[in-house]
Amino acid sequence: MTKIRNIELGDFPLILAPMEDVSDPPFRALCKKFGADLMFTEFISSEGLIRDAVKSTQKLDFFEYERPLGIQIFGHDVESMRKTTEICQRANPDIIDINYGCPVKKVTRKGAGCGILQDIPKMVSMTAEIVKQTHLPVTVKTRLGWSEDTKYIVEIAERLQDIGIEAISIHGRTRQQMYKGEADWSLIAETKNNPRLHIPVFGNGDIDTPKKAVEYKNRYGVDGIMIGRATIGNPWFFDEIKHFIKTGEEKPKISIAERVEVVKEHLRFSLEWKGDKLGVVEMRRHYSNYFKGIDNFKPIRMKLVTLDEPQELFSVLNEIVEVYS
Repeated sequence: MTKIRNIELGDFPLILAPMEDVSDPPFRALCKKFGADLMFTEFISSEGLIRDAVKSTQKLDFFEYERPLGIQIFGHDVESMRKTTEICQRANPDIIDINYGCPVKKVTRKGAGCGILQDIPKMVSMTAEIVKQTHLPVTVKTRLGWSEDTKYIVEIAERLQDIGIEAISIHGRTRQQMYKGEADWSLIAETKNNPRLHIPVFGNGDIDTPKKAVEYKNRYGVDGIMIGRATIGNPWFFDEIKHFIKTGEEKPKISIAERVEVVKEHLRFSLEWKGDKLGVVEMRRHYSNYFKGIDNFKPIRMKLVTLDEPQELFSVLNEIVEVYS
């Protein structure tokens, strides 16, 4: 049984990675339904939260059925991160997670996200302050290092454990790589196999098939897998992996009709959560992913991304079932 403090996550947890503009409550609801064992909010800017920026404060919202859930925060200023931790704690999540992994330039140039991998002492001292600030378990998501010649993750994980973090998720690339090339899980395994390390180690990067999830589970011995991009337009991926772990066989591919039902559920929740106008607009980024690989889909996709009325969108979704089933 993998645990973060007293939070039981099952034998081999599958974790939804925090993704900006993706892992909001409507998407998380679907991932939970399909078997995600632990989920995180979109990452929240410490500066935005302290300023009470609407976009940041909204990200604190979650539902009881989503538990266990972690709120993920990022920032470069220690005092701001302490205050942010205090605000997040009041929202009563199960975990506070620190983002030391985001590679985006506007985040890293200020020394936040994986920008902090250029200043390991600050990374350790900031984490220590956050741990002191909360009674909740603190976890960290990070990368192997800033560049090819600064892959210090084994030592970093040990130092962060020593000041009180209770789990670490490691993306198997450096910041230099961004999302290019293949993720290197050998250093994730080395971190996991460090005899001094006793906290759970979750691997992240390139898990895009159930077979690969099981292969990496067996080969690298991690405590669980965190999945990001492969779940976009594919929240049933968690269920497919669990089926493969249980049976050793691939689950039959989801039908067009079933896919459309999931999209309708996502759209309904989006409308309910964000209101008709924003709910319609923010769903547009998801359609291409949900219907990837369908031949001659462009005319229908154009309708989905241009129509403004919810009822018209539901009619187009029904049309997809009639045309493609």
